[in-house]
Amino acid sequence: MERLMQYVWHHRLWRATEMRTVDGEVIQVIDPGLFNTNSGPDFFNAKVKIGGHLWIGNIEIHVRASDWHHHHHDTDPAYDSVILHVVHVSDTIIHRQNGLPIPQMLMPWAPGFKIDCQRLLDHDINRLPCVATIQSMSHLHLQDWITALAYERLYEKTDRILSYLERLDHDWESAAYVLLARALGFGVNGEPCERLAFAMPLPFLAKHRDNLLSLEALLLGQASLIEEGFTMGEEYALQLMKEYAFLSHKFSLKRPSTLGWKMSRMRPTNFPHRRLATLAAMLHHHPRLVSPLLEIKSLAEALSFFAVELSQYWTYRYTYGMPLSHPIVAMSQMTVNSLVINVVVPLQYAYGLSHDDDSLTQRAIDLLMTTPAEANTVVRMFTDTGLKIATAFASQALIQLRRKYCEERKCLYCRIGHRMLTEKARPAILP
Repeated sequence: MERLMQYVWHHRLWRATEMRTVDGEVIQVIDPGLFNTNSGPDFFNAKVKIGGHLWIGNIEIHVRASDWHHHHHDTDPAYDSVILHVVHVSDTIIHRQNGLPIPQMLMPWAPGFKIDCQRLLDHDINRLPCVATIQSMSHLHLQDWITALAYERLYEKTDRILSYLERLDHDWESAAYVLLARALGFGVNGEPCERLAFAMPLPFLAKHRDNLLSLEALLLGQASLIEEGFTMGEEYALQLMKEYAFLSHKFSLKRPSTLGWKMSRMRPTNFPHRRLATLAAMLHHHPRLVSPLLEIKSLAEALSFFAVELSQYWTYRYTYGMPLSHPIVAMSQMTVNSLVINVVVPLQYAYGLSHDDDSLTQRAIDLLMTTPAEANTVVRMFTDTGLKIATAFASQALIQLRRKYCEERKCLYCRIGHRMLTEKARPAILP
């Protein structure tokens, strides 16, 4: 409720004709102030006329007036600058430390606004309650929001890479390796792949980069994904087990207690066994990761980098067992597109920002804008409203919108949700 009240104050969604203090003095808001997300009053430097007198200071908002005491504002000198206390329930009168009362006002809600807001925030998470608003918004406003969301998502991925660097002594090669491992988990196994990459450091793998079996043994062994093949009596798994036993002793490796691999209801191409074999093949074929990834300018160049040849065993298998009668494509174009979105673009952008290289950050954006849009349930949810989405730049924006706003019910902070609420409230808020 308090968050909603702050939202109403911030965006002036009140009934101006009903703005009076609890003592009956007329209130006119000239400037609602600057919203404060840190400690202290909710809004700074507001300008408010109360009973004809102009006040300049801060605004504090509470559901109940007594919250002033519950939050210990009465003993905090930072709140002596409050010129107006906005509340939903006026159950007490508050005072500054010098004993003078602070003007107090009941929030003048627009009729039906709270109900409309509650309906929006309590919507069925599997549907979009804002379809009509999306369809009525201008192309310019939608594109502006999509652009902001795409950059917001890219900055989040950049922050993840920077956090890797902090853990890895600013080793870009190791950070790129962890990023690639996470991306090969393709969402459902992304976290386990990331944890595995930290548990199986790149410098150890690099010492045996020329031996593909050793790379497979180290990755599959640390992932606890050899035992299944071993119990099946697979000769290949026996070789892996022997190689892993030797190398894990050599490097004093400690397996993660549990990685939480998920394999149910999954396409065989995404089984973690095969994805880790693909990671091993990439490390085997590419002595360095960062330099070639930073040089990629097109999907064709990305395909050339990622489409490596797997070992004979994994060329014909998704997991342990009988081989297929035909070889499996190591890397489809759709998979390459995903790796461009989740590895190449974030790495180029993060590296460009860290090294003040504007040409590299622009290359990352250009690549995202020339990669086809993803085809998944999130994107389809929005395209079903009539939105035309052609590039990964736009589809990444929609994924950010869905994950960070819709699913977290932050409709108040979404430009579409804001438009939906203000369209309903606006007729009632004018004097």
